[in-house]
Amino acid sequence: MADHHRADLLERATDYVLAHGLIGLSLRPLAAELGTSDRMLIYHFGNRDALVSAVVARSNERAMTAVAALVPAPTVRSGINRLWAAYRTEPLSSCLDVYCQAAATGLIGREPYLTDARASAAGWVTTLQDYLVRCGAPPRRVARIVTLVDSALYGFHLDLIIDDVVELARGVDDLARAAEALARA
Repeated sequence: MADHHRADLLERATDYVLAHGLIGLSLRPLAAELGTSDRMLIYHFGNRDALVSAVVARSNERAMTAVAALVPAPTVRSGINRLWAAYRTEPLSSCLDVYCQAAATGLIGREPYLTDARASAAGWVTTLQDYLVRCGAPPRRVARIVTLVDSALYGFHLDLIIDDVVELARGVDDLARAAEALARA
């Protein structure tokens, strides 16, 4: 029963963070929103760090599920453009925001977040590799393509707050062309 209650709290806490962000997260307002107390959150997660770590990991799982569900595109280039379109919509947009907020606040750079971030990143990379292989990327080159694409798309995602969306789409397509050329090399 406690495991089920913890899982339910984690899902609802993740929903809350996806809607409100991670920066400035406080246990009392979160607990009130979830209809529980901050003491119950501590009981189920141990401490705030463990709760935040679990929320970031759950958000990443949701993002991986969304990418895995994408219909493969006929080419690597169109697959990357399709991936970018998914990054700009829910649930990926909020999931990427949470990951960026966690990284920006320094949570990812120290334990327990460093180990969790590495585990999440490994799953994320595998999910992107699987998707791009379904779009025609050769398995022997897909790791290299994902290294290029993943970092660049995170950068484009961060630029959404300050740059022209049309110009960003052109930049993503330039990236997609480069990845397509790498896939064909």
